[in-house]
Parts: sequence; C-alpha cells; structure tokens
Amino acid sequence: MEGKSRKSGILEKTAQVFDLPADAVAGLPRLELVGDKELRVENHRGILAYGPEEIHVSGGAYLIKIAGEGLELRAMTGLELLITGRIVQIALN
Repeated sequence: MEGKSRKSGILEKTAQVFDLPADAVAGLPRLELVGDKELRVENHRGILAYGPEEIHVSGGAYLIKIAGEGLELRAMTGLELLITGRIVQIALN
C-alpha cells in the first residue's frame, strides 16, 4: 500500500516540476464534456460495452459509465474517444 502512495507522490512532484497536468503524467483518463451532446475521453484503455443507451470505457484504474440516448462512438484512436448523443450521466467506478 505504501508503494502506491509513494509512486503517486513522485508523479505529482514530476508534474509540478515540468508544469504538466497531473492526470496526463499519472495516465489517468481525462474527460471533456461539451454541453450534453459530445464527450471526449483521453487516455482510455478501450471500450468494454457499447450500446445506444450506455457505453462503458476502461480508464485504467476507473470504469467510466456513460448513460444517455442515441449514443454513438464517432471516433476512436489509441488515445482518444469521441462519443456523441444526448449524454445524461457519467459515472466513475
């Protein structure tokens, strides 16, 4: 347990020294919601479930659940996802 907190402390200090966002250095997912129609997910680890009302995305340590209506995966690269539709809820587990 101590090793994990030590590693996160080192990553935070590295981010501060190089003036980088801590989420990018730690490999955490970054979510950008534009209104309720578009969601960009960076640093994802893949799609786990896909449907028009719910999409599950692996964010490494987190499971990202997107719920809504008419959800579509518009674009996917190794680093970024673009999801469109009416986004009602985003949950991290």
